[in-house]
Amino acid sequence: MIKGMDAAIFDLDGVIVNTAKYHYLAWKRLAKQLGFDFTEADNEKLKGVSRTRSLEILLEIGGIEADESARHAMSTQKNTWYVQYIRDIQPADLLPGVVDYIRYIKQKSVKTAIASASKNTELILNCLQIAPLFDIVVDGTKVSNAKPDPEAFVRAAQGLGIQTESCVVFEDSESGIEAANRAGMGCVGVGKPGNLLNADIVIQNFQQLLVINLIHVTLHGR
Repeated sequence: MIKGMDAAIFDLDGVIVNTAKYHYLAWKRLAKQLGFDFTEADNEKLKGVSRTRSLEILLEIGGIEADESARHAMSTQKNTWYVQYIRDIQPADLLPGVVDYIRYIKQKSVKTAIASASKNTELILNCLQIAPLFDIVVDGTKVSNAKPDPEAFVRAAQGLGIQTESCVVFEDSESGIEAANRAGMGCVGVGKPGNLLNADIVIQNFQQLLVINLIHVTLHGR
């Protein structure tokens, strides 16, 4: 339940920018190298989970067993391809309305954070030229447990000095929403309502959030 919003915590992929297509291209390329096809439907299973778990799922789909050394090499190769793809990301790739929304809530003294499993978060934020919009960044290099574990969100709240019940998470994945719920935070789902059943509110994009004025609901008239 959204009780108020002293801090807004944003996932990165699928919420701030659509990097999912680049992850998909890199995983699909790896699967092809391993001798099997990896579909967009398969890719949905990777949304919101860590790189390590994503590789495990991909190998399960392909029916492939690999030791730790081989898995490390695969993960490194996938990330190399992914980084090559995302270096072309520009501010034009930001999702509609998200920057306007963040600037608006910052004017209302709401603190902002990124909490993402991506270990390339800093690179992406710099490519998008939006790093200064966030008071703190908690990424895959700073946490031990991936979502649905709430560690990333709890660390973000602690870093901001805000109680968890006064934080609102913006997420596009079921695992992220579960993590927000386990952290005791309100949650706004970004995407299709049918895929985000446990969010407090679901929006298709941040332009919608601004238009229907939900900001005033979440800020409780702040």
